[in-house]
Amino acid sequence: MADASQGRALDGRIVLVAGAAGGLGSAAALACAQAGATLVLLGRKLAPLNRLYDAVKAVGPEPILYPLDLEGASPDDFDQLGQAIDGEFSRLDGLLHCAAEFKGLTPLAHTDPANFARAIHVDLTARWWLTQACLPLLAKSDAGAAVFVLDDPARSGSAFWGGYGIAQAGQSALIRMLQAELGEHGPRISGLQPGPMRTNLRAKAYQANADLKARPAEHYAAACVELLSPAGAAWRGAIRDVSAP
Repeated sequence: MADASQGRALDGRIVLVAGAAGGLGSAAALACAQAGATLVLLGRKLAPLNRLYDAVKAVGPEPILYPLDLEGASPDDFDQLGQAIDGEFSRLDGLLHCAAEFKGLTPLAHTDPANFARAIHVDLTARWWLTQACLPLLAKSDAGAAVFVLDDPARSGSAFWGGYGIAQAGQSALIRMLQAELGEHGPRISGLQPGPMRTNLRAKAYQANADLKARPAEHYAAACVELLSPAGAAWRGAIRDVSAP
């Protein structure tokens, strides 16, 4: 949920949440709605999106649902999404990347090639394609921001994290590279590194009853709101680490 001190930090803003039905995606969506944002909720399955729609509508402006499977979506599909947002709102103020693909810890030598490619695509390529399609819309905002949720590089860059871990490193480079190209007056690009969360993704790497450090995804929702709001300007081209207790 949104921190009370943030008030209506996103009042009147249009925010697209990718992976909206996931653990952090849904928590961030609710926090953004409470902060006044009108949301475009992007996710793979319609049923959980419908449930999130009801929850978001109960606390903020009525959202828009956009079912899309990032694994199978093409650049043209993302361009169509951008055109739909442009036709409805004429701009986009925020893009939050929460969608992720992770099959579990596996040695690289034994990783299924399809699983490796799928992780690289969903966790890096598709995130970039979506961002690229949204850049013209973010440029129309007075404070357009794209926020990439990232994993801890010390953990995901170690043994057995496979394509998922490699994609995390790629996103870190992408944030800095893209911001350098857009400059100080273009859309703001930043990353968010939350701490351990109780999500389905983390459950694939850790036993739930032994994972004592994990917190509810809601614990990190306020940081998503801050980075999407004008207050996030301090993190332009950088990654905000909120993993400390």
